[in-house]
Amino acid sequence: MMSDKDIKEYHDLDKLKSGLKKSNKYNYIRGKQLTDPGTGTRVYDIDNSRLPSVTTILGATKNKQFLKEWKAKVGEEEAERIKNVSSARGTCMHKFLEHYVLGTGCVDLTKIGQEARPMADKIIEIGLAPVEEYYGSEVMLHYPGLYAGSTDLVCLHNGKETIVDFKQSNRPKREEWIEDYYLQIAMYAMAHDYVYGSKIEQGVIMVCTPDLYYQEFKTEGVDLRAWKHKALKRINMYNELIHDEKERTKPMNPEDFFNGA
Repeated sequence: MMSDKDIKEYHDLDKLKSGLKKSNKYNYIRGKQLTDPGTGTRVYDIDNSRLPSVTTILGATKNKQFLKEWKAKVGEEEAERIKNVSSARGTCMHKFLEHYVLGTGCVDLTKIGQEARPMADKIIEIGLAPVEEYYGSEVMLHYPGLYAGSTDLVCLHNGKETIVDFKQSNRPKREEWIEDYYLQIAMYAMAHDYVYGSKIEQGVIMVCTPDLYYQEFKTEGVDLRAWKHKALKRINMYNELIHDEKERTKPMNPEDFFNGA
């Protein structure tokens, strides 16, 4: 028999069933998300081409000093616990938001689900209020020959075609902490424009903490173009790293050895 709390949760589900107006302006290409067995990194198989993910590229080229200092401060075990809880909460929050956008509704009565649900509600209440229609949810995007990834939402936001990324955070963010968020947005915008001939005008990052503090970060115009240039530099850096790694692991040709290589 359901408890009063469970019944309330199911009644509250109606709030997540309204959905957003769908536009079929773009016919999105589907691909497969895979894990590279050699490196354990995420790759995408699109049009018979294997492309590194946006998060793989940014993860391999970011400055990890802050992360190292944080792990040293809290300890490896506690750092891993915090990471796993945050990841599970973020995944659950994204699930609620995806179902809201699609108008399908979602229930998760687990402890993580009960933490993530109010966070999703807060993003719906404030962040998605200016969205007039959406083109795709959990959209797989790729820039041929360079990279691929999945963005949370492509939509019309305050009259502008927009890439939206949802983020959970354990504490409020400062602008200087979220460079990679902006780079993600820039890479998704470049891929969308290149493949679909669009003109993505802005990126919006919607952040919520477990205590329901909502933050929003936007990039558009000259600022968005600047992030695109920075993203291209990180892509070049990643390609150089991969090239160097392949050179280090390339087996020696015996003929090269005897020729004095």
